[in-house]
Amino acid sequence: YFHCLSLLLKNWEMNSTDWIVDSYEEAFAKNIVIVSLGLIINFINGMLMVTFFSNPMFSRDSRYILYIHLVFNDILMICISVTLNVLTYVSPLVNASLCCVLVFLGTTTFMITPLNLAGMAIERFIAICKPLHHSQICTPRRTHIFICLLWVIGAIRSITDVIISLLTQPVSFFRSFIPCYPNYLFPSKSHQYNTIASQVICMSLVWIILIYTYCRVLFTARKADSKGSANKARSTILLHGVQLLLCMLSYITHFMFMITTPFFRLHQTKIIFCVYLFTNILPRLLSPLIYGVQDQKFVKQMKEYFTCNIVIVKIVPS
Repeated sequence: YFHCLSLLLKNWEMNSTDWIVDSYEEAFAKNIVIVSLGLIINFINGMLMVTFFSNPMFSRDSRYILYIHLVFNDILMICISVTLNVLTYVSPLVNASLCCVLVFLGTTTFMITPLNLAGMAIERFIAICKPLHHSQICTPRRTHIFICLLWVIGAIRSITDVIISLLTQPVSFFRSFIPCYPNYLFPSKSHQYNTIASQVICMSLVWIILIYTYCRVLFTARKADSKGSANKARSTILLHGVQLLLCMLSYITHFMFMITTPFFRLHQTKIIFCVYLFTNILPRLLSPLIYGVQDQKFVKQMKEYFTCNIVIVKIVPS
């Protein structure tokens, strides 16, 4: 999304006559859609988090701990993404320090998502392939340490970008007002190389982990000659694969824009909006539902908890 907007701004600087600006009604409608979807998604994710904390059983299972961390990460990412989207219309120029904080958090949460998926795949691999050691390896304490490690690894790219800026930009830059896009906040070639390297290394590592664990899970399931186990393994592979593909949609945003723009030059802003919607917002809605609905224990607890609360709310006023 940021790359698309930055590319549009560059085109505008090169030839202002080609720049297409949203009308007030169109900009208002887009922001209403984005904010509404953000609130809906975070409401659903909030229900999932309440369900998790309503039953101590979930907090003792590493599988659910990793899952709820993925949900929390999506909540934070949605909040930052929607905020930045609204800022592009409400306040085109933002204080560089504030922009740095928002971009730092947004980039970190974005990097954590595939890493969290890799952790969930490893947990499933241990549970299916090494069931006797699962309770010893995947303890809640070790899972929490692993989550902390995810945040450290996820923040490396952002920390590197900030360090490069501190070395290359004057202090006054962080007091100035700029368009809040990474290409303006981190404009140097070093930042671009850091972005490319971190994304390639991160996604390559995640795919290697997923392919290895999935192959081992399928092999173990077939070897056990258990139809139920094999089906469960295939289901797990399908869910992780779909989730990772949804996550990777954000990596091809720039290329989708470059391919479609030459054919629809009068609808550039609409293309940006649609690409942003389908690559950054909707995947955050599908990912928690895929796992939450698929897990019977989680669905049962959610129904019991919220049904009970609704009944209590209705009884108390009477």
